[in-house]
Amino acid sequence: MTKIGFIGQGWIGKHYADDFEDRLYEVVRYALEEPYAQNKEAVGKCDIVFIAVPTPTTPDGYSYEPVIDALTNLKKGATAVIKSTLSPGTTEVLQKQFPELFVVHSPEFLREATAAHDASKPQRNLIGIPEQTEAFQERAESVLRILPEAPYNKILSSKEAELVKYAGNCFLYSKVVFMNMLHDLVESSDASWDAVREAMINDPRIGESHTQPVHQSGHLSGEENAKRGAGGHCFIKDFEAFRQIYNEVVSDEAGMDLLLATVKKNNELLVSSDKDIDLLQGVYGDDISVPK
Repeated sequence: MTKIGFIGQGWIGKHYADDFEDRLYEVVRYALEEPYAQNKEAVGKCDIVFIAVPTPTTPDGYSYEPVIDALTNLKKGATAVIKSTLSPGTTEVLQKQFPELFVVHSPEFLREATAAHDASKPQRNLIGIPEQTEAFQERAESVLRILPEAPYNKILSSKEAELVKYAGNCFLYSKVVFMNMLHDLVESSDASWDAVREAMINDPRIGESHTQPVHQSGHLSGEENAKRGAGGHCFIKDFEAFRQIYNEVVSDEAGMDLLLATVKKNNELLVSSDKDIDLLQGVYGDDISVPK
């Protein structure tokens, strides 16, 4: 059986590698940290390599340098399956930088709390290819064959796959912010949040996910451990990256005002409940200021 390589062993790369091992694939894990640092040469011999390394959004902007560094380890002709979140058009740029490789983008949809389950039982398998050629189509199909089965499988352009990832995270970010605002309106109206939420989530257009104003432990009764707002390692950085991309590509003043107001409200929720301050600082700087 073909050896499958994994570069990056954070919570995303680890759980994908675990799933492949559980399905009896021979796996090579490489990361800068021990005990995987010695596997650099071995991962370079794999025909298919999944890349799950950070693509941070910082006060200096979005960076995909870790992905570039990962790609330098691969052998000629290898298929690089990038799981890291990429700004639209990045896969095409990477393919031009590494013409000896087949670079595809397969966005991940893991939730931090249920990452192992989500990796082994995905709802969607998407493969984005930078060129609409028979060679890339065949590579994409070969990747789909080794991924765990999913109800929905699709080969699409890499730019479309990149946008799907941002669409999901930014929609859910916005949903969390709205649900927090709705909760405050309901409570201030002397109505029952539980009653309103229960009736609302039974609308199949809305659903249950991301409708609890408090996602972590705690309650909305003033307890010190109550946490509010759209946090986590993906939502904060991806929404800010989306905001910047929207400004560059669409440049719509009303739309930008809406996105900025959403960021400001979410940051207010996070700061007031002391949630994920370190992640906010990583995106906006130590003073957690929001760019204008």
